[in-house]
Amino acid sequence: MDKALLARVEKQAWFHRYPRGWPLLLFLLVAAGTLLSVMAIERAEAERRQIELDRNVTELASGLQRRASENIAILRAGAALFTANDRVSPEAFEEIAKGLYSDNDYHGSMGIAWARWTPADDFARFEKAVQDVVDPAYHVKPGVQPGRGVYVPIVYVEPKTDANRAAVGFDMYSEPVRREAMNLAAALGQPVASGLVHLVQDRGAPEAKGFLIYMPVFAGQGAERRVRGFVYSPFRAREFLGSAVELVRDRGVEIAIYDGMRRPDRLLAARLIDGDNAVSLDRRIVVANRPWIVSVSFKRARTLSALSRATLVFGAVLGVLVMFIARLITKRSAEDRIVLEWFSDQSAIRNSLTRELNHRVKNTLANVLSIVALTRRRSVDLDDFAESLTGRIRALSATHDLLSQSDWTDAPVAEIVRSELAPYMGEKDGHIDMAGPAINLAPNDAMSLGLAIHELATNAAKYGALSTSEGRVYIEWRLIAPDVAELHWREAGGPPVIAPKKRGFGRDLLEKIVAHELGSKVDLRFDPEGVECTLQVPVRKLTSFALRSTR
Repeated sequence: MDKALLARVEKQAWFHRYPRGWPLLLFLLVAAGTLLSVMAIERAEAERRQIELDRNVTELASGLQRRASENIAILRAGAALFTANDRVSPEAFEEIAKGLYSDNDYHGSMGIAWARWTPADDFARFEKAVQDVVDPAYHVKPGVQPGRGVYVPIVYVEPKTDANRAAVGFDMYSEPVRREAMNLAAALGQPVASGLVHLVQDRGAPEAKGFLIYMPVFAGQGAERRVRGFVYSPFRAREFLGSAVELVRDRGVEIAIYDGMRRPDRLLAARLIDGDNAVSLDRRIVVANRPWIVSVSFKRARTLSALSRATLVFGAVLGVLVMFIARLITKRSAEDRIVLEWFSDQSAIRNSLTRELNHRVKNTLANVLSIVALTRRRSVDLDDFAESLTGRIRALSATHDLLSQSDWTDAPVAEIVRSELAPYMGEKDGHIDMAGPAINLAPNDAMSLGLAIHELATNAAKYGALSTSEGRVYIEWRLIAPDVAELHWREAGGPPVIAPKKRGFGRDLLEKIVAHELGSKVDLRFDPEGVECTLQVPVRKLTSFALRSTR
């Protein structure tokens, strides 16, 4: 195979060690990126909400102050009426109220009212004058109280709703929170909002909360200046908040207004929304010289934002898709690697087979060349040379056939002997006697043993026991060690044997070529009773028949 291709495959071996891990790792990376994106989106959303919350609280504070300013302007107009006139009739007050509140828009208040500053020594005369001019049933509530120096009862109120009528005659100076606001307004000469109070109009609703804005009215000038009374407006805190929200864009936030400080007992009004507060922002404002705290809160979303949900879905789909594609790629790559490794193994086997075949062909050719050379030197004529050479090559071919049947793994000793002695083993002739255990030999050793048996059989057929009908050949083999087998050839019944005076080809073949190939000495004896030959053959395990290493 291409060495560059093999080198590249080898470098990519790390990629194939974790065929399931890499897709999972890619999925986790996509998931981590998706989570980071969602976190960034949610963080940006929180920052956007913070900015929007600041805008909301600014708009709401502006709306509250605008509503308060509108009512203060009306109170100033009403105060101007009482300043300019020593006496204001109920009809005049009603007329000025209708003019101030066009289209019955009270700007979050319950209307406008007039409360007279009344010293204790003038209490009876004041109450009698109101009864004579305004309402015979008029009475100051809760009435005369010992030790009191000043009373500030309500005289006029517009519009004349049932709730407002219930407030007529109420002495506001009898209540500490109202008294504090009126004293401050008189001292400053400016409108002042009271703290949290329960309005007289809401006696039937004990949980209702409200406040008032007082505008002082003075009589006299300079040192003779004195408080004459107060033009004021009562407010239900919830309705006042609702009127202020109408002036701004409602973004569905939670709103709370506190009197002076952010405490539950100082809560004036609130608009609540279900859920937990995610982010809140407080803003301090001043309404009619009274500090308020405006708190605006966004509710924590029960789910992620739409963009975050879309990002999660997209990330999940992308992660699964990337993991699936990565799995296909790694699987295909692993399969390609297996194929390449198989081709590489086949190439290595083919190279090894080529080297093995080359080695065996060289050995065979070397044996053939030796046989040809020795046969030529020992032959008397061309026919003798051809006959001897043909027989010996056939011996090699017979052993080759045995090895081919076993895919060149091994060959049994019995089959080697039988194939070489087949021409002399007739059905009725008992010239051959074979005995021995089942022993398998390696290819090279089997070929050498076959060549030795052929030479012994050829010599016996020409000059020895196989040349007569009475002759016999006894062949026995046995294991003399776990890795060594011994074969004994003995002839009997043939012509008397005379030891040759010169060395022939068969003897050289046995004692040189075969002995060298088997790695052991061949004992060849020419006894008068018959030729005997003893040789040892190595017995190798199948693993030792493996192809030669490529290194």
